[in-house]
Amino acid sequence: MADELLTIKLYYDFKSPFTYLAMGPAYDLPRTHRVRLRFLPHVFNFSAYGGELENRSERDWRKVRYLYRDVRRFANERGITIRGPERLFDSRLALISGIWADRHGLFRPYADRVFERFFKRDLNIEDGAALAAIMKEVGLDADGFSRYAAREGQDDLAAALAEGERDGVFGVPTFIVEGEPFWGNDRVLWVVKKLDAMELRRATPVL
Repeated sequence: MADELLTIKLYYDFKSPFTYLAMGPAYDLPRTHRVRLRFLPHVFNFSAYGGELENRSERDWRKVRYLYRDVRRFANERGITIRGPERLFDSRLALISGIWADRHGLFRPYADRVFERFFKRDLNIEDGAALAAIMKEVGLDADGFSRYAAREGQDDLAAALAEGERDGVFGVPTFIVEGEPFWGNDRVLWVVKKLDAMELRRATPVL
């Protein structure tokens, strides 16, 4: 039916600069195509970049420096500030907060603030109080989140991570369109081509 929407999964991690770059184009997909986005947390694994900072070889560091050069290129094209984090962060609490925001229909305003402030080095995503302050800005129940994060949120995060394993996710951002993975912020263009081939483009974009 014309009014049916295809669900696209988007696996994300708040500490991934490439995920931050993918969010704007991803938000446009439901506007231009008959799709809905389903946001799923996935813990970004630093092992692909040599693991902990003290364990990285010079070759690993060259790779990291190059990737951040690409990040800055993409970011500069769109006027986005992305500063490399000064240490490796555990994003699990922040990812649980993303689930909480999504449950209450406020994922985008919440996630936008978390990404922007984290990559300006204005937010510690391991700090529950800092996350709670952003929740209050967007109208989320921060006290309710504290209770959720301690119990049910842990289970919901585990379920999302398990779903990512079943989907074969190995990095973020990853889009899953009818079982087909697209990894990377610049792969949104290929997602659009697939949706066009499926004849899902809207006759008139939603404002």
